[in-house]
Amino acid sequence: MSVQSLSPALSRPRVFLARMVVFLVLIGFLALILYRQIMVAFMANPGLNGLILGVLLIGIILSLRQVARLFPEVRWVNALTDGGAEAARPPVLLAPVAAILGAGLGGAGITTVTLRAALDSIGTRLDESREIARYITGLLVFLGLLGTFWGLLETVGSIGDVIKSMQTGADAGVMFDDLKNGLAKPIAGMSISFTSSLFGLAGSLVVGFLDLQAGQAQNRFYTELEDVLSTRVVEASASPSAAGSPIANDGARAATAAMANLAEGVQGLVQHMRKEQQMIRDWVEGQAAQQADIRKALERIAAESEKR
Repeated sequence: MSVQSLSPALSRPRVFLARMVVFLVLIGFLALILYRQIMVAFMANPGLNGLILGVLLIGIILSLRQVARLFPEVRWVNALTDGGAEAARPPVLLAPVAAILGAGLGGAGITTVTLRAALDSIGTRLDESREIARYITGLLVFLGLLGTFWGLLETVGSIGDVIKSMQTGADAGVMFDDLKNGLAKPIAGMSISFTSSLFGLAGSLVVGFLDLQAGQAQNRFYTELEDVLSTRVVEASASPSAAGSPIANDGARAATAAMANLAEGVQGLVQHMRKEQQMIRDWVEGQAAQQADIRKALERIAAESEKR
């Protein structure tokens, strides 16, 4: 039986790239609608908010690149499987295992051990390509929290200055004017806190969604490549010398067990990351509640001063 009839073709990750583009278009449309509100929030702290948007832009570019770089790899594997002329062009992502894949897809067949080594190498390189995007997601959350602490420090310091400036026995109108002027800095500090948290969390959600789509595209590429290589292992093991070999059967069982362990490890890692993200969101919500309490306290101080 020919290689073309047994080896399935790898599909291009167009659907994942289309989802990412549509998502970015919707985000851009929403930003255009809320342009004035976003600009007001941005000007509360242009330096930190500009840094957050810059990191967000880098995360978007890297996420799109993770999917785009799969297209030449898919073309190379499909061309090599079909015996086309493009198979001579070396890949980038699959460069370390190009010789192994060339031997397996070109018709010579590969062993189970070789298959396991090739897939492990490819899986490691795919995981490494996503580490920067994961770091950027955490960095955006950190920058938002940094803005929260920054705003809280300015708020607390400004409240202390307002309390110190209040003089007993002074005219009520003068005291109220001083209090009103003094409350401008605490309110500005709270604006820094809220806006930076808003930009940081929104940016982490955008990069997180794009990284999710990139991960799905890479997982499908990995799975389909495994199917292609497994087909060549079956062909190589179908020869009379290897058909009833116990070593080949043991190798197949070992490969299946290794894949199951890998899947369990990846699932545990995903659950751990989700728990950490939930803890960060709960902490941010707690900080927002504290800031709301501070605002209510400031409003009560202003109301009592006005009554006096």
